[in-house]
Amino acid sequence: MAPELHLGPVTLQTFGLAFAACFLFVGVSLGKRLHELGRPVDWAYEGTFAALIGGLVGARVDYIVQNWSDVSHDVAGSVFSGSGLVWFGGLLGGALAVILWARYRHWLGLELLDAAAVPLAGGYAIGRIGCQLSGDGDYGIHTSLPWGMSYPNGTVPTTDTVHPTPVYETLAMGLVALLLWQLRDRVRPGVLFALYLVLAGLERLLVEFVRRNDELVLGLTLPQVISIAMIVGGSIMLGALRREPLPAAA
Repeated sequence: MAPELHLGPVTLQTFGLAFAACFLFVGVSLGKRLHELGRPVDWAYEGTFAALIGGLVGARVDYIVQNWSDVSHDVAGSVFSGSGLVWFGGLLGGALAVILWARYRHWLGLELLDAAAVPLAGGYAIGRIGCQLSGDGDYGIHTSLPWGMSYPNGTVPTTDTVHPTPVYETLAMGLVALLLWQLRDRVRPGVLFALYLVLAGLERLLVEFVRRNDELVLGLTLPQVISIAMIVGGSIMLGALRREPLPAAA
């Protein structure tokens, strides 16, 4: 593991580098899709910036809420801390910010949702590389499988041999991003985003069985409950779209 990279007098956090690479991918992939759709490519920078700010705020708020007993003595310090980000909070905060931006640009609709599918999947895959490099505690439970590994030098260290769940998620969501990119012009509007919801929800639901998160209800963790909601929502959306007539050919 390499939580930090030392380049002479400069120290770089690998999680931060992966975070930056994540949003670089989001901007590039969204820009390419906007060009294909005949939309202004500059919107990619605006939308990515909105997602970045909203995601940071949402991720930090989610972390504070979930760890209130640990941070209540210094809320201001926790707000401006360099650590403590929760992915689902980031997703919700980023989504809200993008919706507000899209409303300003009069671009709310299925085309926006579909354009976001690949950036969401690919950005998540890249972000998990940062979790793997930093050893930030997102690894799994003990395993005797040959690819199990320990994180003795991670920011949340462990010498146990555990599931490298960030690697699982990077591979899975990377493949999802590739699949969605291949399907982008082959399915009716809305289907791409619905597929993202189903596949991303399924991936997180399954990986949670070997993660270290605490159970919330019925033996399921909070991410699993949210994942089930994503799968159900995506499935309902797919069913509704199947009943919609195909757009007329130009």
